[in-house]
Amino acid sequence: MNAAQQRVPGAADRAYELTKELVLSGELPGGHLFSEGEIAERLGVSRTPVREAFLRLQVEGLLNLIPKRGAVVVPVPPGEAEDVLDAREAVEASAVRRLARRPELIPDTLGQLSRVLDTQRAHAESGALHAFAEADELFHRTIVAAGGNALLLDFYATLADRQRRMNVHALSPIRAQLPDIVGEHERLLSIIAAAETEADAFAPALRAHLDRVHRR
Repeated sequence: MNAAQQRVPGAADRAYELTKELVLSGELPGGHLFSEGEIAERLGVSRTPVREAFLRLQVEGLLNLIPKRGAVVVPVPPGEAEDVLDAREAVEASAVRRLARRPELIPDTLGQLSRVLDTQRAHAESGALHAFAEADELFHRTIVAAGGNALLLDFYATLADRQRRMNVHALSPIRAQLPDIVGEHERLLSIIAAAETEADAFAPALRAHLDRVHRR
């Protein structure tokens, strides 16, 4: 397909993408009320496509629409956050156990994780919180992908939006500790490097890491 044949995003798509990004990045925090007009003005479009975008985001559980007033960002429910963390622990630990049974894949996995970790370390040094949070999600998703279970990877992908919101919310109060979190990722990396004999050490190390970041 050439460039001329590729679909150009319409106004509703652009309104959807912008609003979703504002919510996931935390620029529009949970409980915040805002109007269709605010988004329409930023994009230079009418309110009609913005209204369509808001309806899509309401279906996804990110917004609650209030007639004649706008939309409220739905906060991350505490129970949902714990559910996501439990799911992450189960999926990531399973991926490392499976990787341990295919040690020939470990070197390539370590290379991928090291590159993500280098990027995350740079973001920690510069204090780029949102970029750090995105790299954090990629680090953990790379672990899941290394396990080679397509079903679990597809499931993990459904957690991505929730993870990003949770990461920004959790990391904002501890911005000064971002280098420490990189250190914890280095510890997880060292366990994966020795996964043939140390795979069982990954689950408790991951739980301690998630406890520190999300269950304070």
